[in-house]
Amino acid sequence: MTHYCDIAPGHPYHGPYHDAEYGFPVEDDERLFERLVLEINQAGLSWLTVLKKRDAFRLAYDDFRIDRVAAFGDAERARLLGDAGIIRNRLKVEAVIHNAGMIQELQREHGSFRAWLEHHHPLPLAEWVKLFRRTFRFTGPEIVGEFLMSTGYLPGAHRDDCPVHQRILAAGPAWHSA
Repeated sequence: MTHYCDIAPGHPYHGPYHDAEYGFPVEDDERLFERLVLEINQAGLSWLTVLKKRDAFRLAYDDFRIDRVAAFGDAERARLLGDAGIIRNRLKVEAVIHNAGMIQELQREHGSFRAWLEHHHPLPLAEWVKLFRRTFRFTGPEIVGEFLMSTGYLPGAHRDDCPVHQRILAAGPAWHSA
């Protein structure tokens, strides 16, 4: 089986993501939201497609500012659905806006999206999926698993012999400290 650690190094899009982001702990709520948005938009497509469109997503969703995205109305929805730079899927657009509002609720209840994740950690993937499905839209097992792995809540982002793996361990991902 080919692993991300085999294909990413040296690639213009996969390489930087693999080397500097994938599997590292994420503390900022807007960066967590960005990862959730990207994972939702990857559904049914290649990760390369999403990485190539990442800058367009950042622009379209106001740098993933949760409060701004949660306030998007009909005009912003129409703008997003007409934006050829992003993935124009109505269900995904609606999920992103809805999920921004849910993150606002989690921030009010727990202080931050990250604190909500920490509050529930550690859970097995199946329990995470149930929790995410109760809380968010467009969050099936693969999306939830990749989101949690990419942000340091579940192991498996890198092979043990990948040089990045040691840097992730040094950064103290939640899965390693559980």
